[in-house]
Amino acid sequence: MTPRPTSGPAAADRLARADRSRTFPPLPARPGARGLFAESWWGSAWLDALETTALDSARLARGRTYARDGHVDTINVTPGRIVATVRGSRPRPYSAEIRLRTLTDQEWDGLLDSIAADPGRLTALLAKKLPQALAEGEVRLLPGAGDLVPRCSCPDHGRPCKHAAALCFQVARLLDADPFVLLLMRGRGERELLDELSRRNTVHTARETHAHTQTHTHVHAHSRTPATARPPRHRRGPEAGGETRAAGSAPSTPATPGVDPGESEAPGAPPVGGVMAKAALADRPRPPLPPPLPAPDRPGRPPALPDGDTLPFDPAALEFLAADAAARAHACVSAAASPGHGGGHPPVHSPFPALPPWEDAIRLAATAHPTAGLTSATRALYRDLATATGRTTTDVARSVAAWRQGGPEGLALLDTPWDPPAGDFDRARSALLAADLPALRPRHNHLTDADRGIQLRFGHDKRWYPYESEPGTEDWWPTGPAEPDPVGALSTLLAR
Repeated sequence: MTPRPTSGPAAADRLARADRSRTFPPLPARPGARGLFAESWWGSAWLDALETTALDSARLARGRTYARDGHVDTINVTPGRIVATVRGSRPRPYSAEIRLRTLTDQEWDGLLDSIAADPGRLTALLAKKLPQALAEGEVRLLPGAGDLVPRCSCPDHGRPCKHAAALCFQVARLLDADPFVLLLMRGRGERELLDELSRRNTVHTARETHAHTQTHTHVHAHSRTPATARPPRHRRGPEAGGETRAAGSAPSTPATPGVDPGESEAPGAPPVGGVMAKAALADRPRPPLPPPLPAPDRPGRPPALPDGDTLPFDPAALEFLAADAAARAHACVSAAASPGHGGGHPPVHSPFPALPPWEDAIRLAATAHPTAGLTSATRALYRDLATATGRTTTDVARSVAAWRQGGPEGLALLDTPWDPPAGDFDRARSALLAADLPALRPRHNHLTDADRGIQLRFGHDKRWYPYESEPGTEDWWPTGPAEPDPVGALSTLLAR
């Protein structure tokens, strides 16, 4: 296998593409906030362009409310395009988009030259401020009336609709925090811009240094006394009032690089020297790493995706797999964070061992959709799983209930009886009679009262799994959680 090159044109192209795409997580809601939505003058200018283009102020007000209440999900910004999903009144969100013209190469050259020529502008950008003189110069960065082109997958043909307006309001908050987002919309990424500005500053500094050196040399040459009129320094002797220096003797002060012999260094000039590379690269004690953050109480839920009629995949299936990935990651992090004996951490084993396709499909359905109710989404999911595995929809629903009841053990007890050894299983019947509960008929690991439609199944984990059925039908379904005490399991079952 040929390794991927880490340098060269291909690597540079990958870095440039990555730099020209930024993804922002959903911004926190601001319920009850009033007043101006944007805090910076450039964020307000962005909203001015939106408001001067809008044809319906009511849609703008609704969009402002959507943004304030946190209806806008993850935002992706690329040159000339901003995309996000916005949750409206329907279960599936809409895909909203804002387009903005990118700058030409000639416009970028002029803009970068103006920044490189004024260090204050670059300093302001690095401080996440947008200089007004830069934004309103010859190359206009901020959009004007009609420059923002909204689009949305909703049936509303307003310009903009409330979903696109909500996206615009949230983008104003992004611009408040980082004006480089605006430069990215116009066509260039932050790293790309800083590298180019560094190159231009280097060239600009070299030109100024060269011009200053030429001027200094010209003035210095004209200010010197001609050689014929200057007394030779090595001929100074007692008759001239000076001291005779022995031939070959060292000068009283060491020569300084860049300074002519006999001339003193400029006052305030830095001393010539530095730090040895060995000392600079020597190992130094470093502070310990901070402790890891605690795992959250429960895994997060992925955002709902819009309908993807033109996409090569099913958005619901992608949400399904994303929820499962979050659950797996949460379980692994929780297992890794659990301390072992002696204060150390035990070897981490995967909480998700390899399963056959049927069991893994049931695990996915049971954990990705933890609610027990049969909604239209879960019915469609059960139909798809039944088709893919050659089972019936009822088989899938019953197996999902068994997995929720006891995981792999609960699913195994659904179809596979076993003969427990003497001990806990036999003592359970005596305990039920002593508690004045109905007598149950034993068979394999089952205790059953068919007339009442109740049953307890004894698992290999020594827990009791309650089941119920319509009397006389023998159509047993897992009901309620498993318990270690048969009396408690049967009492809960009878109380239903």
